[in-house]
Amino acid sequence: MLVSHILQSKADDSVVTALPTITISEAAQMLSERRIGTVLVSRDGRTPDGILSERDIVRQLGSAGAACLTEPVSSIMTSKLVTCTRDIRADIVLEQMTEGRFRHMPVVEDGALVGLISLGDVVKARLMELAMEKDALEGMIRGH
Repeated sequence: MLVSHILQSKADDSVVTALPTITISEAAQMLSERRIGTVLVSRDGRTPDGILSERDIVRQLGSAGAACLTEPVSSIMTSKLVTCTRDIRADIVLEQMTEGRFRHMPVVEDGALVGLISLGDVVKARLMELAMEKDALEGMIRGH
């Protein structure tokens, strides 16, 4: 299964972006209101400059205290992004996420953001793929 299939199967294919200048507090509020775990940081809404997760915010709060909430997200975002394209296989993405210990991967083509997939999206797609393979094998065994 390819990343393009995962993107097509998502109920909501929009990607939430935030300016690098918003505060950590504003980002936390955005994540909470939208019930999401990650926001892509982008100056233009098209090119990803970084990524910020709930975990990033919690770690910063734990080390710097509540004073960090007024800092810009650019101060704690991950700017060295690991990205993929739509034509990459899901098992490769799953391996990269597992090895890198992150849960969200931007899908970028020609420098432009085209989507965002989560570890949950990839696992769900893989489970669906395995279920289809199982059904096909059972059908062959039964002679269907």
